[in-house]
Amino acid sequence: MSELDWQDHYIDKTRHMWTDETTELLDELVSPVPQLFRDVARRSIAGKIGMLALEAGVKQITTDLVIKGYIVATPARDHKFLVAHLQKKQIDFSPYKQHLKINV
Repeated sequence: MSELDWQDHYIDKTRHMWTDETTELLDELVSPVPQLFRDVARRSIAGKIGMLALEAGVKQITTDLVIKGYIVATPARDHKFLVAHLQKKQIDFSPYKQHLKINV
């Protein structure tokens, strides 16, 4: 299967696992992406989150999985925004420091 096929597979298999809170967090994280590319970015990140959820065997997408999926799916230049957003929401990002490709 192609990368897009896998992405769709993970999204379809985990669609029922998302909560309002995790969906809202993903929407917030992709908000800086230009509108033209936002849906593509959202699906790409959601696919990675779905992959992580299935690998972990969880029953629900958590904030932790959204953050990990965002880190895996995005280039290092986006990690600065992630850290700033997590700080704004008062979410401890220290468990993710080793995965971030920036100095924090």
